[in-house]
Amino acid sequence: MTKEELYMLRAIELAELGRGNVRPNPLVGCVIVYEDHIIGEGYHQLYGGPHAEVNAINAVVDKSLLPFATVYVTLEPCAHFGKTPPCADLLVKHRVGKVIIGALDSNPLVGGKGVAILKNAGIPVEAGLLVDKIRIQNSRFFTVMEKQRPYVLLKWAQTQDAYVARANYDSKWISNAYSRQLVHKWRAEEHAIMVGTQTAHYDNPKLNVRSFTGKDPVRIMIDKKLTLDPNSHLFDQSQPTICYNTEKDEEKENLLYVKLKDHFFLKDILKDLQEKKIQSVLVEGGSFLLQKFISENLWDEARVFTGNILFGEGIKAPELNAIRLETQYILGDRLDLYVNPSPDSI
Repeated sequence: MTKEELYMLRAIELAELGRGNVRPNPLVGCVIVYEDHIIGEGYHQLYGGPHAEVNAINAVVDKSLLPFATVYVTLEPCAHFGKTPPCADLLVKHRVGKVIIGALDSNPLVGGKGVAILKNAGIPVEAGLLVDKIRIQNSRFFTVMEKQRPYVLLKWAQTQDAYVARANYDSKWISNAYSRQLVHKWRAEEHAIMVGTQTAHYDNPKLNVRSFTGKDPVRIMIDKKLTLDPNSHLFDQSQPTICYNTEKDEEKENLLYVKLKDHFFLKDILKDLQEKKIQSVLVEGGSFLLQKFISENLWDEARVFTGNILFGEGIKAPELNAIRLETQYILGDRLDLYVNPSPDSI
């Protein structure tokens, strides 16, 4: 591995520290190197706060070294005014010696403009270093920009004989406590979480983060005819919640009813979520809803737990015809990870 790759790997590590706190912005890390020594580093820590390049430059004690230093940044420096000024202009202001970029930005507001600003100022620029790793790290951001929909992550737990619930819809507990804690970590990392009508009715879930530290996701439920009990947890207005239905539009504190046409499709919901700037959705059930995402090819990643238990009969698990990427074991539970190689856009 080259020195340049090692510095970019460090920038990728830094970027990861912002997960769950910067959405809908991408994860970005920055490392500044002078004579094979890191003299400054930073990452985008909080949405609306300073970007990675700003934090890295602020960390440089001797700013006079910047014209002789190389800046490694995982994503193309922004060229537009948003919550903060353009980072490309900041790099020009300090006359940095060289900029090495991991991935170019798919945002049409940037789209090569950051590179153009740097080159027009006479700063050498290289792009594409470890681009595959960076695109995976920012898969949610790139999905929104390139497919015009949120990143869709499917999750379920099934028994050894491939059931997700008993015949009476009882599903407690297929996976163990450690697996369930991991799910709460995932909830804190994703922008939103979705369930269908049956899961909302039979499980009465809270869909918040309890066994981990982090932000509660936006709750999304599908309740076509508004048959769910209004006293259930999902309507308690404790966290932002969207209810997709065919009956009414209504807005309350932390509770939004969105009326769709009678014969709506998942693409209609994903389009509305994209317009609401929801970057990712963790779909937790039930089996019918999960299978709909699979059959319509509107999923990007799937995480499937198989517990050490048999039901014999009940509600069958979704069928996923995909290549398994990885398998992990969590104290008796098996966790299979899948990635969709060619998901659809909307």
